[in-house]
Amino acid sequence: MTVHFPFQNSYSALPDSFFARVAPTPVAAPRLIKLNRPLAVQLGLDPDLLETAEGAAILAGKTVPDGADPIAMAYAGHQFGQFVPQLGDGRAILLGEVIDKDGVRRDIQLKGSGPTPFSRRGDGRAALGPVLREYIVSEAMYALGIPTTRSLAAAVTGEHVIRETALPGAVLTRIASSHIRVGTFQFFAVRRDTEAVRRLADHVIARHYPELRDAERPYHELLAGVVARQAELIARWLLVGFIHGVMNTDNSSISGETIDYGPCAFMDAYNPAQVFSSIDEMGRYAYANQPRIALWNLTRLAECLLPLFSDEQEKAVAEAQDILGAFSEIFSTAYQAGLRKKVGLFTEREGDDTLIQDLLEAMAKNQADFTLTFRKLGDSAVDDSADARAQFMEPAAFDEWSGRWRARIALEPQSAAERQAAMHAVNPAFIPRNHRVEAVIQAAVNDDDYAPFEELVQVLAKPFEDQPEFAAYADPPLPDQRVLRTFCGT
Repeated sequence: MTVHFPFQNSYSALPDSFFARVAPTPVAAPRLIKLNRPLAVQLGLDPDLLETAEGAAILAGKTVPDGADPIAMAYAGHQFGQFVPQLGDGRAILLGEVIDKDGVRRDIQLKGSGPTPFSRRGDGRAALGPVLREYIVSEAMYALGIPTTRSLAAAVTGEHVIRETALPGAVLTRIASSHIRVGTFQFFAVRRDTEAVRRLADHVIARHYPELRDAERPYHELLAGVVARQAELIARWLLVGFIHGVMNTDNSSISGETIDYGPCAFMDAYNPAQVFSSIDEMGRYAYANQPRIALWNLTRLAECLLPLFSDEQEKAVAEAQDILGAFSEIFSTAYQAGLRKKVGLFTEREGDDTLIQDLLEAMAKNQADFTLTFRKLGDSAVDDSADARAQFMEPAAFDEWSGRWRARIALEPQSAAERQAAMHAVNPAFIPRNHRVEAVIQAAVNDDDYAPFEELVQVLAKPFEDQPEFAAYADPPLPDQRVLRTFCGT
């Protein structure tokens, strides 16, 4: 049998200015190193066929499957606040779209598949390390219940790419509800192509916000919809200690999914100013800055949509500002509700926000591990001897707070076991610890050993379960294991 992709392509039916038609560059010796079999089934694909040599050739970009219409998408973007009028897919090619088992249209894209007209002198390739990082983190985010692009497959190419040194080349097959970004709108807005902006907005509404098609003011409602999704997404990031690392407008998805896992990381010790990205020297995209930056990005989207709001500039700006003004409340509502769940509160009482903020401040002062503090706090709900306090440099700081917390939860009718179960359902035991991810990458790159990668992916697929046999994966790094800097995958 032949590998079959039931493509139903819509983006490539848009005008030619939206993309460049380009096929992946064939590679020397494709070898599949990981297939996400459950996701393949969800997409209506045959995993057994994808694991054949023919499937590996497709997933590494050596051959193009029937029905594909490969394109590199055009977009612009603000990168660290500086506008670049033309970026585009410089090392990624969208093979096409399929309708999954739930009736959702999904992009199938190859990352690292060779140069495109947008490559800007780059080789269009990806090294193995960034491919594994994106596979691990994107699938971990999915397991955590956070909207995200996903990883269908990782394949090595049999070739090397040159970065600081020669590294094994690889291709990631990425799945997204779409790859349309704030920067996609900016690409046309900066060219004053209002008709293209309208065409793109109509496409986004039909694909991601179909309930808005008959709205009286569909473009206003589109902005409101993107604002709401982004506000809720960023709240979810903060609740698990995730730092994207490079929140440029070209990395901000219109669908509300987390996209483009470059120098991303999860915090170990809680620090609102935490930065890992080696290129974020000023801390623009630090952990606590992410809500502010998301609103900044959304403001750039609003600027693109102004001509669709009204011919009167002043009126359009006022209407956009009104919509953007909802971001803070939506974010705060989602974030505070998530924090309440993390500390096991079922009802709302005056003083709760202060109680939670006091915990976060104590964690920051005491370098408490973000993930373990909340996980162990769930255990403390049923066992006074649980070691949440062990996360604090000065355990007395936790003891003082814990006394107030116990007095507060005593006012609620839930049992200790019910509270622990609820807290464990939102506080993961396992996250992609930076030192674990780096160890996996080194084993693969240096020794062609993918067993650590497979085991880490297996553990992260069930982040809320204790998994005693893998308990060590929950441990924070030792001092000599700490990863202080992360790097983009270009």
